[in-house]
Amino acid sequence: MKALISGLLSLCLLASFSVPKAEAAEKEKVQLAEKSHSAILMEQDSGSILYEKNSHEKLPPASMTKIMTLILVMEAIDKGKISWNDKIRVSDYAASMGGSQIFLEPGEEMRVEDMVKGIAIGSANDASVAMAEHIAGSADSFVGLMNDKAKKLGLKDTFFKNATGLPAAGHYTSAHDMAIMGKELLKHEEVTKFTGLYEDYLREDTDKKFWLVNTNRLVKFYPGVDGLKTGFTNEAKYCLTATANKNGMRVIAVVMGAPTPKERNAQVTSMLDYAFTQFSTKKLFDRHEIVKEVKVQKADKPKLPVVTSENISLLLKKGEAVKKIKTEVTVDKDLKMPVKKGQQIGSLKIWNGKDLITESPVLASETIKKASWWKLFKRTAGQMSKSL
Repeated sequence: MKALISGLLSLCLLASFSVPKAEAAEKEKVQLAEKSHSAILMEQDSGSILYEKNSHEKLPPASMTKIMTLILVMEAIDKGKISWNDKIRVSDYAASMGGSQIFLEPGEEMRVEDMVKGIAIGSANDASVAMAEHIAGSADSFVGLMNDKAKKLGLKDTFFKNATGLPAAGHYTSAHDMAIMGKELLKHEEVTKFTGLYEDYLREDTDKKFWLVNTNRLVKFYPGVDGLKTGFTNEAKYCLTATANKNGMRVIAVVMGAPTPKERNAQVTSMLDYAFTQFSTKKLFDRHEIVKEVKVQKADKPKLPVVTSENISLLLKKGEAVKKIKTEVTVDKDLKMPVKKGQQIGSLKIWNGKDLITESPVLASETIKKASWWKLFKRTAGQMSKSL
């Protein structure tokens, strides 16, 4: 696995680079999610689509919008812009949000971790806006970040008008784009500690103790389900982006426009059953696994370890044999200093026999800067002495 072929990166890589090459849904005429307006079933690691129905139709997502809100929250935490223990002060505007809420009061302070609980478990609109304002300075600026992220992920069916999913003209997405957003959020594996909770409490040691119950009932009633987000408005009807993990295979199921919550859950259940009975996966790489070391000219470190950006698995039909696995890593030869940790610097391609199954971004494992002339001189002198 470590013997990888290097080449040149000649095109601009997108952050959501995993490309499914085998559309299993086309091979079998299965009928799923018949009572929903649109649906999709995706294997998480490969991004392969196992089933879809009207998957690119633009529809209101209701509170599934909060998946993108949580993506930006998790990224802000990863980048050190905010921490789990930061206290967020609630504005009048955030406290005024209707619909699902945790009844934040103007001026109240709550930790980021508790805000995330409120969003992930209770679908709290007030917590979503409070986090949006804290990260971006205003709710409108945060929505701009949401749409920027959608573009980076290559989402062509999506445009956001708010961070909550409350009804707004021109606020839409598709089942396909929701699955991609779910895939992106699940790169932050710790998020399932929140989305997978059935119940919890906020303000537990106060006289304003608040009981949270997950709006995604499958977390309790379907083994392996640990997220992600429900949605409902009169316009959107009943929606759900769900994820489940069994025997090392994680899938994402999305339904939009189901007539009742019971039908929504039943349709997602049938999609998950189909995935786990018909398919399996073979793990190839873990997220942030080193796949190559490259020499970088004039850098302060002689070699830069290159790592995967996500878990990568091979999707197989039950009973299907693995063919010869071939991998190829390409890295930009003209890296500009400094290269920051986590920066996308190339791609990893994987073939199963003759089939290209995945093309995924690779990242710099650490930050490197331009070396001083003295460091370069010592390195060159050391290399010369070894050759004598």
